[in-house]
Amino acid sequence: MVQILNSQVLKQRAAHRVSRPGTVAERPSSKKSEARRLEILGAAARVFRRRGVAAAGMREIAEEAGLSSGNVYYYFRGKEELLFFCQDRTLEQMHAALLNARASGAPAAEQLRSVLWAHLHFTLDELQGATAHLELDALSAGSKRAILDKRDSYEHALRRLVQNGVRRGEFAKCDVALVTRAMLGAVNWSARWYRPDGPQSVAEIAEAMSGYLVSGLLKNAGSPAATAGARRGGTR
Repeated sequence: MVQILNSQVLKQRAAHRVSRPGTVAERPSSKKSEARRLEILGAAARVFRRRGVAAAGMREIAEEAGLSSGNVYYYFRGKEELLFFCQDRTLEQMHAALLNARASGAPAAEQLRSVLWAHLHFTLDELQGATAHLELDALSAGSKRAILDKRDSYEHALRRLVQNGVRRGEFAKCDVALVTRAMLGAVNWSARWYRPDGPQSVAEIAEAMSGYLVSGLLKNAGSPAATAGARRGGTR
């Protein structure tokens, strides 16, 4: 696979800032404070996995991160802000990976595989299987609307990528909206079943799932050549 998910995309893990009015991102920030926010996010992911998002409290998250409650509240004013940061940040990274794929000029199948690989990476590897990015109902109306708008934008961009593959003759004719939603459903649901101590690494899961999902779109999808093409390469 063309290595579309390159270092520029991965560097966004440390570069992204939440821009919602009144959030912690408006306070002075630095690489050190950004790193601390990510540490707290990782601790929250572990707590969410053990307890569930609804039952998890900021004090428990602080203990998991090895910080006082006061320190955690300096970086996040509450659980909703932490959840928004998680979801907004992940979507920004996914958008960046999609734009990077489109700009590569690679075949549509390569672009789509790299985008799905990145989607799984940012969902699983970044947050260790946390379901925080799926917890829309825990957000206030304004924050929820902002996340939904970004999700819609990402989905429509992914649809255009699939549609371009159909127009080029790389993909079989299909219901583009239905296919795109099916792929998104598959990759998003991985956050529910993935476990860091499971038998496969995130890279292995991402490579296998992205290959399987794209191979079904290829013309002559069941042929040996198409199957080999779905497995060829990787972004590890």
